Amino acid sequence: MRATAVKTVSLLERSFELPDEAATAKFGASFAHALMTLYTTDFPGLQVHLYGELGMGKTALVRATLRALGYTGRVRSPTYTLVEPYTLEVAKLAADSSQIIQSNVDLPLNIFHFDLYRFAHPTEWVDAGFREYFNMRALYLIEWPQQAGDLLGAPDLEFTLELAGAGRRLLIRALSHTGKECLARC
Repeated sequence: MRATAVKTVSLLERSFELPDEAATAKFGASFAHALMTLYTTDFPGLQVHLYGELGMGKTALVRATLRALGYTGRVRSPTYTLVEPYTLEVAKLAADSSQIIQSNVDLPLNIFHFDLYRFAHPTEWVDAGFREYFNMRALYLIEWPQQAGDLLGAPDLEFTLELAGAGRRLLIRALSHTGKECLARC
C-alpha cells in the first residue's frame, strides 16, 4: 500500500501550460527568478514536492530550474542515487530574465534533488538518513514525495505535472506563506 502525502489548505494556486521543452525552460527561469527574489539572509528554505506519473517531466523541470540558476554541469535523475546535491554561487535574474545580476547575498544556495520512487515504505526515508538534510536553509526538490508518507511534512509548494495534449500542464499549489510569495512571483 502506498502512503499518502500530507494535505493542507492551499494559499494560492496557479496553472502553467508547458507545451514543449522551451516552455519548461521558460518556467524554470521564472521559478528561479522568484526563488532569487526570496533568497536573503533570512531565507527559511523551500520544500517543493513534485508529483506526476513516470515521464511527465519532473526531472526536466528541475533541470530547467538549475540551468536558470546558473548550474552548467550534468543534471542527473536521482532515481538510483536517491539524492543529488548541488551548491551554487547564485546569480539573481533580472526582471526581464535576459540578463543576470549578482545576488545581494554572498551565501551559496544548497539544493537537494530527491527521487523517492524506489521506496516501498516511508521508513526507508528515515533509514536512508535523509532527515539530516532537512536541517539547513536550502531548496529541496522532491520527486515522488508520497513514498515518504507524512515524514516530510507539508511542503511550501506542490508541483503536479499532467498530460495536456502533446505537452504538459503544471499545477502549482502554495501551502505556506513562503511558497505563496514565491508562486506569486512566477
